[in-house]
Amino acid sequence: MVKLDFEKTNGLIPAIAQDYQTGEVLMMAYMSEASFEETLKSGKATYWSRSRQKLWKKGETSGHTQQVKEIRVDCDGDTVLLKVDQIGGAACHKGYKSCFFSIVENDELKIVESKVFDPKEVYK
Repeated sequence: MVKLDFEKTNGLIPAIAQDYQTGEVLMMAYMSEASFEETLKSGKATYWSRSRQKLWKKGETSGHTQQVKEIRVDCDGDTVLLKVDQIGGAACHKGYKSCFFSIVENDELKIVESKVFDPKEVYK
């Protein structure tokens, strides 16, 4: 069994989701020990929702799930990298492929990506 260091980070570890084919970073979320175990068991990315205080299977509302292809663990055992197949084309709840759709330019944020879906239609 894989043992990660959840104690060092108060029960939640950072989890970075990356497109397994392109290498694009899609999002960063947190995992509890239970969400990590569910991810291992189901093969679908499952995170800990800090706002809802419960397990969150990515895509349970939007249908934009993440099929885990590979899991990497950092040298300290307190961060994971999920290489995923992003089903539905978008990881971001705001409708973009990646949560990193903005760049800092001239001291301001500039959106440099196009939306894949309209969140108002998906999250009614």
